[in-house]
Amino acid sequence: MMEMKKLTDICDIQYGYAFDSKCFTEDSSYPQLVRIRDVKKGYSETYYSGDYPKEYILTEGDLLIGMDGEFNIARWKCSGALLNQRVCKLTAKVGTNEEYLRFAMSKSLKEIEKRTAFVTVKHLSAKELNKLELDVPELSKQDKIADTLSRLERIIEAREEELEKLDDLIKARFVEMFGSIYDNKYGYNVMTLQDVCEPIKDGTHQTPTYTEDTVNGFKFLSSKDVTSGKVDWDHLKYIPEELHNELYKRISPRKGDILLAKNGTTGVAAIVDRDEVFDIYVSLALLKPLEMVTAEYLCSAVNSLETKHQFDHSLKGIGVPNLHLGEIKKTKIIVPPIELQKQFADFVHQVDKSKVVVQKALDETQILFNSLMQQYFG
Repeated sequence: MMEMKKLTDICDIQYGYAFDSKCFTEDSSYPQLVRIRDVKKGYSETYYSGDYPKEYILTEGDLLIGMDGEFNIARWKCSGALLNQRVCKLTAKVGTNEEYLRFAMSKSLKEIEKRTAFVTVKHLSAKELNKLELDVPELSKQDKIADTLSRLERIIEAREEELEKLDDLIKARFVEMFGSIYDNKYGYNVMTLQDVCEPIKDGTHQTPTYTEDTVNGFKFLSSKDVTSGKVDWDHLKYIPEELHNELYKRISPRKGDILLAKNGTTGVAAIVDRDEVFDIYVSLALLKPLEMVTAEYLCSAVNSLETKHQFDHSLKGIGVPNLHLGEIKKTKIIVPPIELQKQFADFVHQVDKSKVVVQKALDETQILFNSLMQQYFG
């Protein structure tokens, strides 16, 4: 039996304290200070060197909500951190399963986000939280729902971790086979990216005008679509085809080419793994490997830590960092014999087969989780 209850009837809400920004520090000998951006990851790299009220000290496992931007709700992962302003803590009252509360609130917060979608910076007010109502069944039903969803969540996390470990396996094999550009212990050639690619270009500098017409529209990718180190085809944008013909067509990516993010999450590269016809925005550079390098080797070389260090030293711009084409072109990599590169490519393909299996299982579990969230919370 469901019953609508106000949030304030089923939990206590503690709002964060306005800590003095003059005392913010990177010195980890002081307590962590929870900022909005930290809620989802569960830890902070900002610390507080001033005095503070003891009632704002958090404990590992506390349930927090970020009240600006994305309204994330998550468990905090360590004790002793300080609850900062625009972050609040929920503590379930007797008769409420706090994990059930977390899942129910994640759904409600997404609905609030949708209602404020056209606001530049979204704000969640205490007034809105205080008047929020949730469907709350009897405690035994809450326990069952929370247990089911928590189990699926753990499976999803385990499969995501498995994918990360498979990526780490490729990185480890790369270092084992080719070493580092800094000592180059195998004595391989050192060349620039412009030496091993066709002329490197970026995408259109025209500001995109998107369309909802997925039939007649032309597919379009930006740096946001490669931030995971692979091309995200699930969130394609579209531009009117006549604009593609008149303004945007600048270069033609093809399967086996490499897309490199120039701003935002800079320096992340991904191989185009489909025969798709699409355009790219200026935030992406296109690397077309010459015959002296395989796409798998080149992509791993660009994603390596030592290439990232080179990129970091050449970032331009205030606010959103940006990689200029000139800096990308002169970035150095080692170029081993092509036969070794092909051996590495074979290894990557074998690991990718395992990743496909894990990703399929992850997708299926995510679909079940989403379905149950819809069933339980509407």
